[in-house]
Amino acid sequence: MSEPVPTSDTDVVVIGAGPAGLTAAYQLHKHGVSSTILEADSQVGGISRTAQRDGWRFDIGGHRFFTKVQQVDDLWHEILPDEDFLMRPRKSRIFYEGKYYDYPLKASNALRNLGPFEAVACVASYGAAKVRPPKDQSNYEGWLVARFGWRLYRTFFKTYTEKLWGVPVAEMPSDWAAQRVKGLTLGNAIVNALMPKRNQKEITSLIEEFQYPKYGPGMMWEVCLDKVEKQGSTIALETSVTGVRHGDGRATEVVAVDADGTETVHPVDHVISSMPISDLLAAMDPPAPDEVRAAAADLRYRDYLIVALVLPDRLVDFDDNWLYIHDPNVRTMRIQNFGSWSPYMVKPGYNTLGLEYTVWEGDDEWNAEDDFLIKRAKQELEQLGLAKAGEVEDGFVVRQAKAYPIYDDRYRANVDVIRGWLAEHVPNVHPVGRNGMFRYNNQDHSMFTAMLTVENITEGTDHDVWEVNVEEEYHEEQVTPSQKERPPGAHGTGRDAPVISRDVLDKRRD
Repeated sequence: MSEPVPTSDTDVVVIGAGPAGLTAAYQLHKHGVSSTILEADSQVGGISRTAQRDGWRFDIGGHRFFTKVQQVDDLWHEILPDEDFLMRPRKSRIFYEGKYYDYPLKASNALRNLGPFEAVACVASYGAAKVRPPKDQSNYEGWLVARFGWRLYRTFFKTYTEKLWGVPVAEMPSDWAAQRVKGLTLGNAIVNALMPKRNQKEITSLIEEFQYPKYGPGMMWEVCLDKVEKQGSTIALETSVTGVRHGDGRATEVVAVDADGTETVHPVDHVISSMPISDLLAAMDPPAPDEVRAAAADLRYRDYLIVALVLPDRLVDFDDNWLYIHDPNVRTMRIQNFGSWSPYMVKPGYNTLGLEYTVWEGDDEWNAEDDFLIKRAKQELEQLGLAKAGEVEDGFVVRQAKAYPIYDDRYRANVDVIRGWLAEHVPNVHPVGRNGMFRYNNQDHSMFTAMLTVENITEGTDHDVWEVNVEEEYHEEQVTPSQKERPPGAHGTGRDAPVISRDVLDKRRD
């Protein structure tokens, strides 16, 4: 165990005011330590913020409040009173060719929706794949085809996955597929559809309901900010960290620049950083060695934008939290139904549908004018048969850089290089959270890394936050003991993500 720090006259800078950063600031106050919070955005919450436009509220993606980490659940209810939470039913389906398919797939529902002729063709395709399975099942495509056949694979797996990650399914690894599909095949799906009580313990179930702040996830972090400010912490919005000065094995100062270009220097005893770890390394002064900076610069991210469309509530005929869009003729991959998340997110008589897109920062879509993106989203909504373009009354665009850390075949080695250098040369700099650790975390596990980090700083504990094994506690799944096993030395990541070849990734980006 390390020595705990004093609880007064301790200078702590928290970089980033998302779930991890604000959790750290909040927990520090329990030990008598206030902090200075530096946030590059004009709003708190990070990826878990709730955007506000002309009185409408919508998430940057959906954020279900469900966790198996009791400390996090307790903290949610410590920040927000119970009356500010709604208990919402979990419902998300696949929308394909005008029909709704249960997710996870249920054989009876899927085959009924496909119709008798297509259902027979799918079963025949499955039978053919069983007789002559793909020779190469080391990739996601071959693995899925062997278990579902070509027709169901193309219908329910290929399009959405390629939209999300931007690379061909055939060039993704099968070990990720095994985690996502959890051993389900068309054969055992049909058996369980016809005999519901058989082998039910083998099928992974999902949560049926979840908590949700009535004004969206950003409400949690807006209230949290108010609480930490009242206790003595300060926050600077629209303020970017440009330097982390260090010497003699410690970080000593954090340099930041606000929207007006004014530079401030903050002396530090500790830095808790949820800024992208690649940016953190680039900010080191003096610079880290070339090989460490190269490792940081080599990390890749998938970026995100959402187009929120306002239309009369009577025109929205589904109550899902979101729909997965498998139609290859439209770019949107998922549609959020914010009225289903909470009636407080929308205005009486209206709803907001959020069409989601994953992009590369700086590409044509990322740089497109908002009017173009709104017009395209309206057209896609009509093409899908969900609403007429002319029925949409307003639209808004929000972009989120670095939304998804990409696990390419170099990321683990790169992160290990960065971690090793930070631990040796600036041990009082503590990466936390999703981008801070380059981990595909959900917000509950981002919060948990911050909570453990604060204990390390204030109590002298020696938690290894990098070994928080999140796969065991995936936020929606009821896991069995056998599913908790993982390869020796593997790091928990929060949610499963494919390890993509860098050659494939760079080729697709070019």
